[in-house]
Amino acid sequence: MTIFDAVRNAVLAGFGVQEKVKEFVDELVKKGELSESQGAKLVKEWSEKVEKNTEDIGKNLNEAVAKAMEKMNLAGRDDLGKINEKLDALSERVSKIEGK
Repeated sequence: MTIFDAVRNAVLAGFGVQEKVKEFVDELVKKGELSESQGAKLVKEWSEKVEKNTEDIGKNLNEAVAKAMEKMNLAGRDDLGKINEKLDALSERVSKIEGK
């Protein structure tokens, strides 16, 4: 299982839990144990927490991948862009030299 699969499964599980919470709150509202406004507020708070946790997972994953790439000494997007610029400049110089 890749890291992407693990994160995707965690997010999907979060959505499943979120749906179960909504069903549970709806049931409490039907039973009269919560008002509709209390239920809506509870579902909204839960949704916001899930969204924040999802963002945190994404941020932490990005940081972990960046650290891993740094430790492996792999070229990043910026590094490759600089290499391409230098290669283009060198190609242009070679073309000028060959043309003379």
